[in-house]
Amino acid sequence: MTVELISVGTELLLGNIINTNANYLSVECAKLGLSMYHQVTVGDNEARLCEAIKTALERSDIVILTGGLGPTSDDITKEAVARVIGRRLVMDEHSRERILDYMNRIMVQNRTVPKELAKITENNWKQVLKVEGSIVIDNENGSAPGYIIEDNNKIIFLLPGPPVEMIPMFEGGMLPYLKKLQDKVFISRMVKICGIGESTAETMILDLIEKQGNPTIAPYAKGGEVHFRITASADNEDDALKLINPILDEMYSRFGINIYSVDEKETLEEAVVKLLKKHNLTIVTAESCTGGLLAGKIVNVPGASDVLKEGLITYTNEAKMKYLGVKPGTLDAYGAVSEQTAREMAEGALRQSGCDVSIAVTGVAGPGGGTPEKPVGLVYIACGISDKVFISERHFKGSREKVREYSVTAALDLIRRSIIDVYG
Repeated sequence: MTVELISVGTELLLGNIINTNANYLSVECAKLGLSMYHQVTVGDNEARLCEAIKTALERSDIVILTGGLGPTSDDITKEAVARVIGRRLVMDEHSRERILDYMNRIMVQNRTVPKELAKITENNWKQVLKVEGSIVIDNENGSAPGYIIEDNNKIIFLLPGPPVEMIPMFEGGMLPYLKKLQDKVFISRMVKICGIGESTAETMILDLIEKQGNPTIAPYAKGGEVHFRITASADNEDDALKLINPILDEMYSRFGINIYSVDEKETLEEAVVKLLKKHNLTIVTAESCTGGLLAGKIVNVPGASDVLKEGLITYTNEAKMKYLGVKPGTLDAYGAVSEQTAREMAEGALRQSGCDVSIAVTGVAGPGGGTPEKPVGLVYIACGISDKVFISERHFKGSREKVREYSVTAALDLIRRSIIDVYG
């Protein structure tokens, strides 16, 4: 089955809001084995939205619309859908009661609202109208309901725009509905790789990609990582896994240590924290060009306090000498961005913290500060474990933000590889 996504909202076209809904829904539809060939973003204009809906219904089996279900005059998604399929908008008593309860609770909780303003405005009742014959999906995190509409062997989903509302409604209401339509089970595994570029990684398994059928193999590049989604369809989960496992085994054989996870949800920082915990290790970070981004990534992982003991931002040469014991002679001879300085940063962090592992990052993030010898994007990363120091020299392209982001990914990967090297 084919699915098309229509994102509604002028704010999306203007770039005021990043369209994370499209990313989320694309991934979820791929997991279900649905083919998505088109995505459309339309502003708050009924004529153009109607045109987009008509086109989508002509070429797709399922159409998912996000946004434009709220109480204001520019929320026109329901109206446009009703107009295209020739149905009326009718009052839904269940939604009226739910919205009344929701709005009353919000006003009670928000004690800063003056009593004279603590009343439900008339435009909120627009949200109790549904397209005739539609299935209502309750919104537990907002006021606007969602809807499932069946029309001439087509299926239309209407979801609110805010992700905090859209995602729970899709997972709780739409996803079970879609799964009932499937006559096959679709299972995916995501092979996550660090340390190899996208083109190199694809070349390493090009023969598998060219021969793919069931399972399919789809590559993705993501923030210094390469992911391969393996998806198989079968009559049941066990049979689907039997199709996936030989491909997984072959990818492990070819990529080896470069694979850090095959868990869809596990991030690189989670894999690193898990590895530290496995070996009962503590870690200290010493950052220059990344300015705390690396420590922040680790802190994002629940339970990071078991392993992360200190985080130092030593941005200047003075800070490197004061807190990490980097020798003035090293800085004079080699500069702050050098293998020698990175090594002394890692050694100093281990020494002063008493941790088992240290990770140090120093580089030229740009856009200025680069030289022919040390261009923007040059980064040195050092990981200290016991009496060993592992060094990685990296050359990144892109904006200051990208260089720092890629540096954090490379640093996490070096921690992982260094621990495996020492502890297995």
